[in-house]
Amino acid sequence: MRKLLLALLLCFSFALLAACGSSDDASTDDGAEEADSTEEKADATEETDNEEAAADDGVSERVKELQDAGKIVVGFANEKPYAYEEDGELKGVAVDVATAVLNELGIDEVEGHLADFGQLIPGLVANKYDIITASMAINPERCENVAFGEPEVKYGEGLIVQAGNPLDLHSYKDIAANPDATVSIMAGATEHEFVKSEGVDPKQIQSAPDIPATLSAVESGRADATTGTEMTIKMAYESLGSDKLEFVEDFEQPDIEGVPSYGAAAFRLDDNDLREAYNEKLAELKASDRYAELLEANYFSASMNAVEDEVTTEKVCNGEF
Repeated sequence: MRKLLLALLLCFSFALLAACGSSDDASTDDGAEEADSTEEKADATEETDNEEAAADDGVSERVKELQDAGKIVVGFANEKPYAYEEDGELKGVAVDVATAVLNELGIDEVEGHLADFGQLIPGLVANKYDIITASMAINPERCENVAFGEPEVKYGEGLIVQAGNPLDLHSYKDIAANPDATVSIMAGATEHEFVKSEGVDPKQIQSAPDIPATLSAVESGRADATTGTEMTIKMAYESLGSDKLEFVEDFEQPDIEGVPSYGAAAFRLDDNDLREAYNEKLAELKASDRYAELLEANYFSASMNAVEDEVTTEKVCNGEF
């Protein structure tokens, strides 16, 4: 009998201990779950507070991040008068317009990087830059790969030949009509397609990394002509001061889609908040006297190179201009 009572007492003790253990475990689990829940709520509250703060300031979370960082990375093509380096400082109309707009957005530092024109879009897509600009011409093909801001400047085409213009070249059609004529064009530039659309055989086209290289090709006799945006190649020609080259003053502008060209900054396709914020400040700039001042300070004419109100990126991307 005593043995039976002892066994019952032991069983009761073990049961009591087990019950206590289960209660402690449950309390621990409940405490962990409660802590996790509290942390999740805190994170959600912080995220909501950040979004509300951005909304109160009238900016998106994307722009707020850039404002807080105080810096944005912009890729510029090394092409006068759009973007170039002089005395260790980036200059040009694309630099000035982008800086003015981004400063108005509350982003103090524009970290500019010069690159070959053909490397701008790949660099943007690879997140190397937040924005790219060199007053890059908007065209339907590029509109498939990047999201352009609204147009900032318009421009036509120009032609440089060997001194004396021995092949009598005054248009892209003249190049097309002479199968022996060759033209050097900067890689990635719209002029590649422009000359082809005017009948120039691809075999007549040479590609070079930048404008100085295209001028060198003509100067050395490796090419008969080079073409690019009128202001760009004219400035490069005047800076070079070579008596072996000639700027074609009576160049006939091609009657093709994309001429005149409309230049703009470009953004990643999914970076809509930044693009829309940029466009808003750009519209304010274009409506001010400051816009004309920036154009004219960079060798452009406000009367000839300012963009008309009816010209929009959407229309240019659709081929309406």
